[in-house]
Parts: sequence; structure tokens; C-alpha cells
Amino acid sequence: MKKTVLQGIDNENEHGILSGKRLGLITNNAAVTKDLRQNFEYLNKHFRLAALYAPEHGLYGAAQAGAGFTETEREPMTGCPVYSLYNGLTAPTDEMLENVDVLCFDMQDVGARFYTYLYTMTRSMKVAARLGKPFVVFDRVNPIGLEKVEGEILDEKNASFIGEYAVPHRYGLTIGEFARYINAEKGIGAELYVIPCVRLRRSDYFSDTHLTFVPPSPNMPTTDTALVYPGTCIFEGVRNMSEGRGTTRPFEMIGAPYVDEFTLCDYMNRLGFEGVTARRVRFTPTFSKFAGEVCRGIQIHVTDKRAFSPFEYGVYLFRYLYENYELDINEGTIKRNFGTSRILEDNNLGALLYDCREKAAQFRKSTEKYWLY
Repeated sequence: MKKTVLQGIDNENEHGILSGKRLGLITNNAAVTKDLRQNFEYLNKHFRLAALYAPEHGLYGAAQAGAGFTETEREPMTGCPVYSLYNGLTAPTDEMLENVDVLCFDMQDVGARFYTYLYTMTRSMKVAARLGKPFVVFDRVNPIGLEKVEGEILDEKNASFIGEYAVPHRYGLTIGEFARYINAEKGIGAELYVIPCVRLRRSDYFSDTHLTFVPPSPNMPTTDTALVYPGTCIFEGVRNMSEGRGTTRPFEMIGAPYVDEFTLCDYMNRLGFEGVTARRVRFTPTFSKFAGEVCRGIQIHVTDKRAFSPFEYGVYLFRYLYENYELDINEGTIKRNFGTSRILEDNNLGALLYDCREKAAQFRKSTEKYWLY
């Protein structure tokens, strides 16, 4: 049975810190209230909204990955200026915050380390800390749950805007808990307030609630996509392997024109991973890699979200394709995405995954003091 959960923006009992203050809000179209209104509509009606700041994909989520806008525009409903925090500028400047007393952040994340909204948040926290302005995070449900932590720990020598801190692929925190962890452990020192969700438990996935999932970016259409994303985003670092961009199922379909989908599908199913079935598929991307060409590969169907391990599944899928085809590897992207180069170098997958499990468990333990649920 689905349960009623309120996101931080709807937890009105905790909104007192906003009263009488001029608010700046970092957000986009996916951050809605329980009745599917834009959060900035709500804040503008009940408080003093002074400025909006948009991350990658823009305020309305219309820009594809790597795109965005650079000119300041105005949001017509509120009349607030909208500043871009992408394409060279990833946090507000001092000038952008001149008329703001409290900087707020309300974004739907997807539970994966390489989602850029996390670092829009942490970089903005640093600016707020330096200027002595409070930083408020409206917490939101992690679509892929809070109990499972898995993946390779990022080597901070590979830090970038798709991963700045030594955390695993799937970090098992809400975005508010992530803010609390980074603020303390990385010494940001912001005056941080997290407005928590109501009735959320660590065992809850987004699909366990009555909430409506609004795609937070163009290639994150569903919670099914979010669930496989920690394992298949690595294919962004392969120039000649489609991760399904340009289809209605990005990151759930992996393939290329030259792949033998029958052999690949049989191999992945023989591995016996719990909670997942691979189905051979052919697809034609409308943009991105192999646009207009028929790709052959697999579609990943998750049958048990709690049993499925996207990271480990993705490791085996990547290594099979890496060893059986001539993949055009962008090594820098692989390192930044996977966290290290071990996925390219370590032929003992059992040992690699054992080490990752041990480190992920240690990371989970280190975050417990920052849990809200």
C-alpha cells in the first residue's frame, strides 16, 4: 500500500526561518508541491521571493545534458530574475545574492553521485557560508531508497562537476542528508537548515509513496530510469556504445549497431542477478550516439527493486562489452564517472566488487550521524 509522504516544501510547520526574509531559490521544474504547483509559486505567494537560480537543464528542464542558458531572464509568474548556474558558472556570484537574505535549495535528485545538482548545491553552500547567509534545503525523497549503499568510492583526484567528493555511486541519503554530511565532513561550515520530509522512512522508495515523480532532467523520465542509472551511466564514457539517450528509455537500454544482442542477453541472464531480467532489444536513437541507426542490445527490466544491485549489474555489463568489442573509451570520463580507473584495469571482478562492498559499508556507517529518517 502506498503511503502519504510530504516533501520539505510541503512541511509548513518548519518554514518559520523563511518569514520576513528575502529568499533566493535554486530549483527547476521538477521541484513541485504536493498538488503539483511549482515551488517558486508557493514561496512567492507566502514569502518574499527575490531571485531564482537554475542548474543544468535550465529552470524548465528543457535543455539537454551539457546545454543551458547564459543570459539572465525573468520568470513570468513571479517576476524574479532567473540566473543560470551552468555553462561556466556553477554557483551564485556575490552580485547575484545582493538582494537575498536566505539562499534556498529545492531540487529532486536521483540518488547517484554523478548527478550535477548535488554539486550545484554544495558549491552554492560554500558561497552562502562565505557571505554569512543561511542556506536552507527543502528535503525530498530519494527515488532509489536510503537503505542500499553501493559502488566505487570516488578518488578525489578525479573530482569534477559530476562528482567532487569521496562517496560511492549510490550514496543512500536524501539530498538534505547529503548536504548535512558534506557541510560537516568537508568543512564547508554553512549555517545549514534542512526542512525534512514528513513520514519518510529509510525503507521507502519514491514508488512507495503517493507522490508524483516529475522528471528532473530530460533523460531521467521515470523512477525506473533512476534505479538503473547508478550502473549504466558509465556508458557515457564510451563513445561508440549508446546508453539509450535519444529514446524513451535512456539508461535502461544499452547497445550499438555491432552488438550481438542474443549473446549479450543470454550472458547477462546467466549471471543470475536477483531482481532483474535482461531482454534483447533493438532501438533507434533520435539524437546522441548512433542517431538514426538501429542499435542492438538489451533492455534492463527490474523485477524487484529491493533485491536489484544496479552498480554490480553495470560492472558486469560494462566488462563483458569491454572485453568482447572494441569500445572507444573516453578514459577521463570513465574515471570521473566510475570514480577510479579500476573498471578498466581489474580483471578480477569478484575482488573489485568485494572491495567496493566493504568501502560502501564503511561510508554508510560514517553517514549515520547525519540521518534524518
